[in-house]
Amino acid sequence: MEQSAHEVANWQYYFAIAVFLVTYGFIISEKLNRAVIALFGAAIMIIFGIVDLHTAFTSHIQWETITLLIGMMILVHITSQSGVFEFVAIKAAKAAGGKPIRILLLLSLLTAVGSAFLDNVTTVLLIVPVTLSITRILKVNPVPYLISEVLFSNIGGTATLIGDPPNIMIGSANKHLDFNAFLLNLAPIVIIISIVTLGIIYFLYRNKLKTTPEQIKKLMALNEKDYIKDQSLLLKSISILGLTILGFVLHSIIHVDAAVIAMTGATLLMLIGVKEHDIEDVFAHVEWVTIFFFAGLFVLVGGLIDIGLISSLAKEVIDVTNGDIGFAAILILWVSGIASATIDNIPFVATMIPLIQDLATGLGLSVDSPQIEVLWWALSLGACLGGNGTLIGASANVVVAGIAKREGHAFSYMDFLKIGLPLTIIALLLSHAYIYLRYLM
Repeated sequence: MEQSAHEVANWQYYFAIAVFLVTYGFIISEKLNRAVIALFGAAIMIIFGIVDLHTAFTSHIQWETITLLIGMMILVHITSQSGVFEFVAIKAAKAAGGKPIRILLLLSLLTAVGSAFLDNVTTVLLIVPVTLSITRILKVNPVPYLISEVLFSNIGGTATLIGDPPNIMIGSANKHLDFNAFLLNLAPIVIIISIVTLGIIYFLYRNKLKTTPEQIKKLMALNEKDYIKDQSLLLKSISILGLTILGFVLHSIIHVDAAVIAMTGATLLMLIGVKEHDIEDVFAHVEWVTIFFFAGLFVLVGGLIDIGLISSLAKEVIDVTNGDIGFAAILILWVSGIASATIDNIPFVATMIPLIQDLATGLGLSVDSPQIEVLWWALSLGACLGGNGTLIGASANVVVAGIAKREGHAFSYMDFLKIGLPLTIIALLLSHAYIYLRYLM
């Protein structure tokens, strides 16, 4: 048995695995707050000497991931206060001529683009209320719109470094995988999957969404400018959000970490765009439950690293695949896709990152070797796209289902599964073909 950070007793080895599995079980069950459970599991790992406290803070907790998340949460919250997202949604609905099926396709695309640059949950929280308003005016069933927006939030989030937490985690663990690397490697397949999914969505709903000319007139009479709450904040927030994204794009030239760029943008926008008495409200809107969940999770996975389990699993993967990186990539894609459809993709990715790093070491390669890049893209595609497989596959799915139920438009686990699962299988098949043709031929 191999130890990573320090020697552990035999009982600690099995105890660490038990703590991880029990904690994981509670996270999946969603019976208790996931942040509290993750932190409690992390505390147990430290108390029983499996993880050293100093090592937990200096090695296991990925501060780049946490700082990037906090920075983007602050930026998006302040920007949302200007009303710009509602403005864009109403503008899109009017651009579609008020036609229900066209609006469905446009709002889905808007969600995908939004999710590429904002986190998925924030994107759906901004787009869903406007969608409900539009469908109310047109008197059409909002459920197809909501399900489609969930699907496209997960598809769009796959395209960039900042679009989905798994990508943020992968990027933080591999400095050479910057914003441009994600965009160049993942955006092409995301565009293909989006086009195919749009075609299927159109085919499914083209004859099911009907409205009247009177309802269309009502929608076209809306003035999108009425939704802008603060013109000055709009200009400031869009400018700084744009500069922040430009900073991500220029990462390889300016050599500044994405986390530093995001936090600089966030603090600058607070300085020039938020009144002193509103600063505390901005910090209150950071999703601290998510942040503490990440911190606890990193320590939990750190426990598995320190007892040598991750390196043992990596050796097993090498044995199963005979050291074939192509086979390993396809295996990671499908295992990630299936796992992420049934459990939260964040803890799964947190476990897979050190496994891939150890896999590289076992093959005699460095973790930033171009030869293993395909493994990271396979993990990202599987984890992000797999979230569309079931209603509990990703946080955005659960959030939208909750809003729909509250507004009297509930859809069941099976309603979502009937559409989400086939589209996920198609997306994974397309990803399989893309990985093979681009990286393995």
